[in-house]
Amino acid sequence: MKILVAVKRVVDYAVKVRVRPDRTAVDTASVKMSMNPFCEIAVEEALRLREAGASAEVIAATVGPAQAADTLRTALAMGADRAVHVLHDPDPARPLLPLAVAKVLRALALQENPGLVILGKQAIDDDCNQTGQMLAALLNWPQGTFASKVIIDKDKQKATVEREVDGGTETICLDLPAVITTDLRLNQPRYATLPNIMKAKSKVITKVTPADLNVDIRSDMEVVQVDEPPKRKAGVILSSVHELLDKLKNEARVL
Repeated sequence: MKILVAVKRVVDYAVKVRVRPDRTAVDTASVKMSMNPFCEIAVEEALRLREAGASAEVIAATVGPAQAADTLRTALAMGADRAVHVLHDPDPARPLLPLAVAKVLRALALQENPGLVILGKQAIDDDCNQTGQMLAALLNWPQGTFASKVIIDKDKQKATVEREVDGGTETICLDLPAVITTDLRLNQPRYATLPNIMKAKSKVITKVTPADLNVDIRSDMEVVQVDEPPKRKAGVILSSVHELLDKLKNEARVL
């Protein structure tokens, strides 16, 4: 069984994000870029399933510019067998929407015929949390979102997924092939070792375009303006409860 893992190149989580002076998009020039943390968890889970004998091959895939190849090399250094890079130069005014990414991944899934597709539950740049669900709908496959534990039964061709819900956890059983999105508690991603980083340079990255996959990724949404959130006003120390009540009533108007 193959496992297809989708990964995304995003601004590193430790970087303070800033808006371009023309307010058209987030400034990514000379900014450290990394693999989306939830995607790292997805890659790690795929590798663990392969090591447990549930899979024979792990394929990493991404949609993005030429620089996104670095993200795929990271996945290969972690242990993925090969990668697919769907080349797409982003337009800040017309961002790539989750539905377009889901259509691309659907085309790759139909081409690669994996038994399982694993994605991070969301990307830390847009926090959409939509691609996995849309992909499952397009493929008409069962889905297990927000997974905190995954068990594969190769003989029965089923996946048991323990998932995070508001009240605690929920356990569901999925027929394979299926789509799974990962939550933070699923695992702790491994670090790529130097020997594996060197090996990753010789692993295959297949480059294709959306046109090669017969997928239209034109965006129906236009970004008009991007603004930083307003700065919080300094706090005020009040001298009495009466003063607090007065401000809640007359300024905040919550009483």
